[in-house]
Amino acid sequence: MQFGIGLVGAGVIGKKRSDALPDVSATLVAVADKNLANAKAIAEKTDAEVTTDWREVVKRNDVQLVIVATSNDALCEVACGALEAGKHVLVEKPGARSVAELKKIAATAERANKLARIGFNHRFHPAIWAAKSMATNGEVGDILYFRARYGHGGRIGYEKEWRANPDLSGGGELIDQGVHLVDLCRWMGGEFDLEFGRADTMFWKMPVDDNAFLFLKGREHHRYAWLHASCTEWKNTFNFEIYGTTGKIEVVGLGGSYGEEMIQVARIDRERGFPKIETESFAGEDVSWRQELKAFRGEIAGRQSSIATLEDGIRVLELVEETYRQSPLAVAPAPKKRRAK
Repeated sequence: MQFGIGLVGAGVIGKKRSDALPDVSATLVAVADKNLANAKAIAEKTDAEVTTDWREVVKRNDVQLVIVATSNDALCEVACGALEAGKHVLVEKPGARSVAELKKIAATAERANKLARIGFNHRFHPAIWAAKSMATNGEVGDILYFRARYGHGGRIGYEKEWRANPDLSGGGELIDQGVHLVDLCRWMGGEFDLEFGRADTMFWKMPVDDNAFLFLKGREHHRYAWLHASCTEWKNTFNFEIYGTTGKIEVVGLGGSYGEEMIQVARIDRERGFPKIETESFAGEDVSWRQELKAFRGEIAGRQSSIATLEDGIRVLELVEETYRQSPLAVAPAPKKRRAK
């Protein structure tokens, strides 16, 4: 059965979402974006209708699922509007600008009796998926700690983009890319609390953080996580390491400008000599968007999946907000309330 999809937000992420639809038996029926040309660019290969008003999308009877891929300031409003219209919702990470906004989405989903999930698509990268399976199955022993870094180098004019405006974004690099690292650690290693967090503006002349450092401690297990998110990498970087009692798992790259996606597993022997190393590469297109949407389709049909829940997103944003509170500079003031239209 074809599934009607409404897409709100026709930027880079919206295009990635739309490109994944043909492989999940879903039809794009409507696209909304403030920039009508962006909406038309996505809809040109389909019979999807386009509009500048997201309300026109969520009220359609032929839409069962709304994908919200807007800037962060609109995520809560659009997600709640779609849920109130009786639609299931996939809202892009971080899900909202704040814990309070994300809890509002959760309350709306409960009242509407509809599913709402967060687009932490990194869970569905094949190397990360394999790392999760290996780590939780004990292939490198008990997990001791995680170490990860994720970032890019910005671009000319980066400090003038919406991500650099706290009213629109809710924060800087931590809430942009850092949330992926926090989510992956929780997904693989259980609950964590913040031991130390610093978010600072070190290079870009903008009122949000361009670097964030988090030290997390496991709540139920004796394990730690050291995370660094940065938009002063100058070369796009993704590196995620899992250290166990009998070896190490390392994921490097995400494809594209982040380099070839690979997983490397090093297993130590009983004599603690040079470890045995196995490497696997995952070349080709990024399948995470398609796999995540397939997982959500499965949940709507009543099957379990690994897609991130709103509760996952709330806990991630709680750690983000605690980091901002611990930081000496007010890099991410509380977002202003959106005016009613």
